[in-house]
Amino acid sequence: MKTRITDMFGIEHPIIQGGMHYVGFAELAAAVSSAGGLGIITGLTQRTPELLAKEIARCRDMTDKPFGVNLTFLPTFATPPYPEYIAAIREGGIKIVETAGRSPEQYMPALKAAGIKVIHKCTSVRHSLKAESIGCDAVSVDGFECGGHPGEDDIPNMILLPRAAEELKIPFVASGGMADARSLVAALAMGAEGMNMGTRFIATKEAPVHDNVKQALVKASELDTRLIMRALRNTERVLRNDNVDRLLEIEREKGRNLKIEDIHDQVAGIYPKVMIEGDMSAGAWSCGMVAGLIRDIPTCKELIDRIMADAEKIIRQRLEGFLAGSPSRKVA
Repeated sequence: MKTRITDMFGIEHPIIQGGMHYVGFAELAAAVSSAGGLGIITGLTQRTPELLAKEIARCRDMTDKPFGVNLTFLPTFATPPYPEYIAAIREGGIKIVETAGRSPEQYMPALKAAGIKVIHKCTSVRHSLKAESIGCDAVSVDGFECGGHPGEDDIPNMILLPRAAEELKIPFVASGGMADARSLVAALAMGAEGMNMGTRFIATKEAPVHDNVKQALVKASELDTRLIMRALRNTERVLRNDNVDRLLEIEREKGRNLKIEDIHDQVAGIYPKVMIEGDMSAGAWSCGMVAGLIRDIPTCKELIDRIMADAEKIIRQRLEGFLAGSPSRKVA
């Protein structure tokens, strides 16, 4: 399957593993890339640019396929040294960067000067057009279903993707709610040229997270996520747990007077406790509604091979069957 995304990034399959805090380590990125997708190292999970440089080198030892690095520009309690992270990316020979959060405009000259292709994660058409206008090479269009930060417009992918296709000239991938071949084929039908999976890749054998996290995703349904920090206009979709329930109670009590300090204990420093130690009630951690579609914990290669094989069946058998006027066989 060839699309503008596979051509742009030099990958076999139009499947990207998005950056995820304390998940996007070399092990996962290398496994996804080796399976024909695009693996992504999460830059800011590495506490310093020097550690990121080491992680990039470690990933290069694991795969000879293209992989990228995620840089997220979001409100944090401390501002990371982004120029130094970009230098580590450049010196590591990385040619693909996924940006997210705030606009990467001020860092685009440095990225482009290094010959880096930039795919920016956007939650709206207007932000996607802005990304296009500042020179981003592609966009990852993030629907309301997504884990992490879905923006403030609450537009699901059934509407957002066709609207993006109407407006954008650069290629885009669908992100949020992506889990399997049905996701990929639907995304392609709505104008995307691939898909970005986050939560689904956590539930793989190579994902370097505690088994409690993987089992929680298999157990969860599409009803088990919650939206937090809405009053701060920094909405995040997370998996429900006791600490998330307490956080939501604080938000209800504070209302519009909510400050980030009020929920600091539920959101700051949570990821090592969850992803490494397996404490599932430590606090709020990003999870998409797609958890309701996760049934197993395959290897990345098994997952990607299955997606591509089933996508071909859907296109060649089910959809062509409709055109031929013959009953179509269901593809799960």
